[in-house]
Formats: sequence, structure tokens, C-alpha cells
Amino acid sequence: MAATDQALAEGLLALFQREGYGRAEPGILQPAGIFLDVSGEDMRKRMFMTQDGDGQEWCLRPEYTIPVCHDHLASRHAGEARGYAYLGPVFRMRSGEPGEFLQAGLELIGRTDSEAADAEVLAITCEAVAMAGLAAPRIRLGDVAILKAVLRGLNLPAAAQRKLMRAVSAGEGERALAALDTVEAPGQDTHAGLFAALQGQDPGAAKRFVEDVLSIAGIASVGGRSAGDIASRFLARASEREQTIAPEARQIMAGVLAVEGDPDEAATALRALAKDAGLDLAGELDVLEARTGFMAARGLDVAAMQFSAGFARNLDYYTSVMFELHDPAPGSPRPVAGGGRYDTLLGKLGAESPIPAVGASIWLDRLTRRPL
Repeated sequence: MAATDQALAEGLLALFQREGYGRAEPGILQPAGIFLDVSGEDMRKRMFMTQDGDGQEWCLRPEYTIPVCHDHLASRHAGEARGYAYLGPVFRMRSGEPGEFLQAGLELIGRTDSEAADAEVLAITCEAVAMAGLAAPRIRLGDVAILKAVLRGLNLPAAAQRKLMRAVSAGEGERALAALDTVEAPGQDTHAGLFAALQGQDPGAAKRFVEDVLSIAGIASVGGRSAGDIASRFLARASEREQTIAPEARQIMAGVLAVEGDPDEAATALRALAKDAGLDLAGELDVLEARTGFMAARGLDVAAMQFSAGFARNLDYYTSVMFELHDPAPGSPRPVAGGGRYDTLLGKLGAESPIPAVGASIWLDRLTRRPL
């Protein structure tokens, strides 16, 4: 580590400690399944994988949030509100960037005053990047809870909801709208013949039919799923093929995804849109406005932030606010920091009851090597 990088690392750890975040040091070698289960299979192509003698899959630590949360649950502090800070190497396949890089960050677990906790983590992240010379980052905000509330209110088919959220997370707004069309054109589906054979059958007969097809092919299980599980998935997908999306729902969703502005402007626009569309977004928008107030109270320039209803980060475990910090200089497309709220993650890792949490990660290589 260069002397300047070392000085920055020490300064960041001192900042985190001063704010009450204790140092966390999870192991570099991690069980791969835990990341795939909660971050989605898309994470597999970005991880450095290996296997032990028993065939269990392991990976080099691709990020800190999941290991820090896992270690928290295994510690004597599992029932307490705790703040953790970290700084160390992570390993991830990145196009045009090294696969090993330093990452710093913080995780705030168990705080029930969620909006204030969100503002605290974002404010500390801004202070951290300022230590590296980026005093006025461009801040992007989104809120997946608002998007999911809209999807529920429109009563869209589950498959359309999943496709749309994946497209939004990938930053492809146009494809997100196209994802609302769950009816596939004839001949474009590799399983079209099987779906056609299932149509009109009662569920029990249809399931036995799929199980028979798999049995003839000699398939007992795929990816840990039994023939019965696979049959159930085929039936669900066959049912979804018959569902269509009303033009009005598509138009409302397009309007939601187009909402952009500072957080106050966005909240006003979304309230007006929800009223016109007959959607109940009151709870989610109350949270957005309360969070904005706490951000302003922390000294953050809320008017300079950009909230986009169509913005999401490409991780499956976020449940509400998401944010990224960017260098506003030309030629800096990748974020230097990012994070958000993940209130269901610790439950997926084994917590007996829901535990609220929010965190942020800082990519030190992007900060220290950004154009001046």
C-alpha cells in the first residue's frame, strides 16, 4: 500500500472509530453459498470460487456486508444495536479494474430509528470521501420500497415484478418497462411446446405430466431442486404466460420510473402521481421525507442530491433507501461509494426476528486514482 493510501486508510478508521463504529475483520475465505442465496446467482460470475475436499464451494471475500452481518449474529452482541467499520481487501471480477482491491465501509445494525440511521451512514460516507479530496460528490438516491409498493398497488404478475426489478437494478430503464410484458411470442420460448401441453390440464395432472417428462429424461434433480419442485416452477410459469399487463398499469409505471429531482421534489411528484393513479404510497413517502429531514439536519446539501425513482443498486438484499457517490468530473462513470438499507438480510442469515440495518462501502482504489 502506498504511503498516501496508508494515510487515508488510517484516517478513515479513525473517523469510523470516532463515530462509534468498532473494527470488524471477517475472514477472507467465505462459504460461497451465503452470497449466492442472498445476493442472487448473478453474483457467481463476479466471485473467485474454489472447492474444498468435500465439494463445498468457497470464495474469496467479494464484499464485507454479508460477512460482517454473519459474524454479528454469531457474536455475543447479536441482540444489540452495533456499528461496525472495516477496511481490507475484497476480491471480485471487474471489467477493466483489478480483481483485488481495498474496500472500506461501515454497517449499522439494529438501530430502530431507521431514517436517522440512514442519514448518519450517508453523512459519514460523505465525510470519508472528503478525506480523499472529494468534497462535493454527486449523490444519487433511490428507494426500492417505493418501487415495490407501486408494483403491489398495480397488482402486476409476480414474474413481471421480478423482471422489472432486475432490469431497474441493472440500470436499464427502457428494458424495465419492456419487462412488464410477460407474454412471450410463439417460437421464442425454448419450452413453448411443454407450456402448450400444460395448458388446460388440472394442476395435479399437469404436475404428474412434468414429473413424467423429467423421469423419461433421467432427471431426478437440478441444482438441488427435485422433479416436483421443477414441475411446480413450470406450472407457475405456464400460468404467468397467460397474464397480460393493462396499458394503464404500464403508463403508471413509466410515470413512476421517470420521476427525478432532489428528494423533496421527487416526494412531491410521487405523491401527486400516486393520488392520480389511486396508489397508496403514503407510508413509503413519509419515510422518504423523514429521511430527507434527517439528512438536512446532518448538514448534507439535500437540494444538490438527485433522487430517481428508477434508480437501484445491483444487489438483491436492499429493502429501502439506496445511494451512490460519484466523482462529478468527466470520465468517472463508476461510483466511489455506495450503500443502502437491508432490513431482511440478517433474517436470511439466520436471525430469529427481523433486524434493521444500513451500511455503505467505499472503493479506495477509485478514490485514490480518480482524475484530478
